[in-house]
Amino acid sequence: MKVSVCKDVFQLAQVFTISRGSRTEAQVLTVEVERDGVTGFGECVPYARYDETLDSVIAEIEGLPDQFDRVALQGLLPAGAARNAVDCALWDLEAKAAGKRVWELIGEPKPQPEITAYTLSLDTPDKMQTQAAENAHRPLLKIKLGTPDDMARLEAVRRGAPDARIIVDANEGWDADVYSDLAPHLLRLGVQMVEQPMPAGADDMLGEIERPLPVCADESCHDRASLPALKGKYDMVNIKLDKTGGLTEALALKQEAAAQGYQIMVGCMVGSSLAMAPATILAQGVAFTDLDGPLLLAEDRDEPLNFDQDGVHPPAATLWG
Repeated sequence: MKVSVCKDVFQLAQVFTISRGSRTEAQVLTVEVERDGVTGFGECVPYARYDETLDSVIAEIEGLPDQFDRVALQGLLPAGAARNAVDCALWDLEAKAAGKRVWELIGEPKPQPEITAYTLSLDTPDKMQTQAAENAHRPLLKIKLGTPDDMARLEAVRRGAPDARIIVDANEGWDADVYSDLAPHLLRLGVQMVEQPMPAGADDMLGEIERPLPVCADESCHDRASLPALKGKYDMVNIKLDKTGGLTEALALKQEAAAQGYQIMVGCMVGSSLAMAPATILAQGVAFTDLDGPLLLAEDRDEPLNFDQDGVHPPAATLWG
């Protein structure tokens, strides 16, 4: 078996800003796993918030032994970007070798399209209103917030898109006081969920204050080991393949989180259609799907995912799975 990894860069359609900073391109790693003349592909997005760099993730992948399978991989690498790309490449390889689609290997029916959120970048209220108006035709908008003065941004987005469903992502940018002050206004403006309002590791107050609308754990939830610390603080978990370390753990986390009563969101980093493809399987039937990474790019893979009025469709076999 041969595992190779390379860097790829995709330019964004416009500057993308969250509470932690801005970017103009998506830097990803593409993994190929070849065995017996069959090659599987996977993609990951190393994330500085989790102490990952392109080089550190490459080193993890290049340090793997010559022979292993998807089950063994779970113990060879920790949850994170490196394991995600290799795990998804192994799923692709298994499907191609078997002449089946990945969902058939899992025992699920063919995925149906899922409506995905479209993310509005953090900006001034006027510019966010313009973004909202330009995307008011989309059924679900996700607003990036995370500053002490977000009220004007919320109002501006609602003016720009009066009929869209809205969810909010604070990216750990608020404290308990800011969240408590904003929560009634989130409800008034029809916001349906707020994602990670407080920093991971400093979110205990969520268990002590009122949560008038569902609160989703993102940075606070990586894999199944994260679940015990979420009890009483969160109502929903955001499952991302780059956090779980691949589709294998993501499927297990989805099942366990649902069994514990959490609603499920399936999200993404800013990557190409190859990164989103496995997540379209995971997103079936969840409360919120946020797989808009390719919609934020100026360029994509040669066989991109199809996005239309019905949502994001499962990948063609020529892309993945």
